[in-house]
Amino acid sequence: MSAVKKRNPVSVEDYLAGELVSAVKHEYLGGVVYAMAGACNAHNLIASNVLIALGGRLRGRRCRLYNSDTKVRIRLPHQVRFYYPDASVICRPNPQQDSYQDEPAVIMEVVSSSTRRADEGEKKDAYLTIPSLCVYLIIEQESPTVVVHRRTEQGFVREVYEDLDAVISLAEIETELPLAEAYDGVEFVPERQDEAFSAEQQPSTTL
Repeated sequence: MSAVKKRNPVSVEDYLAGELVSAVKHEYLGGVVYAMAGACNAHNLIASNVLIALGGRLRGRRCRLYNSDTKVRIRLPHQVRFYYPDASVICRPNPQQDSYQDEPAVIMEVVSSSTRRADEGEKKDAYLTIPSLCVYLIIEQESPTVVVHRRTEQGFVREVYEDLDAVISLAEIETELPLAEAYDGVEFVPERQDEAFSAEQQPSTTL
C-alpha cells in the first residue's frame, strides 16, 4: 500500500463517502488513507477458488461469504481501521445499506512476499481484536499451505495445514475448506529472492 498524502487526518465519514465513488480501493488506519495495490493472477485465482468453495457450501445458511469489495471495520482503543480482506464470512451482518461489516466470523487473506508483513503482522494483530472473529486464515500463494489462527477458550491458537490433501475444518460456521479446491488450477512458482528481500524492507504499522 502507498500512503495518500493528506495534511489533516481524514474523518471516517469522509473516507466512507470517498470510497463509494473512488475507482481505487483504499484502506483506512486512524485517519490515514492507503491506496491498495493490484494483485497477480495467482492471488486472484486462489481468492476466487475460496469464494466458490465456501460460497456453495454456505448457500442458504445463516452465515454468508463476502468478497474483497467488503470492508471490515475494526474499532481499536486508540483508532478506527477499515481493511478489505480477500474474503470474509459474516454471520451477523450489518444493514445491507452499509458499505462495511463489523462482525466477521472468519477472515481470509491470500499472502505473498509483498503482503506478508502486513497480513501476518499489522492486520493479524488488528483482526484478532474483533470480538466476533472465530478464525483467521492466512493462505499462502507460493505453496499449498494455510496458517489458521483459531479462537479457543485459552485465546487464539495457530494451526498449519499443508499439501493439497489437507482439509481445514471450519466447525465454527459448520463447513470445511479443502486445500485442493482452494488451490485448484494454481501453478506454484518458487518465491524470487529479490522479491522476498524487497518485502522485508516494507514499513509496517503497529497497533
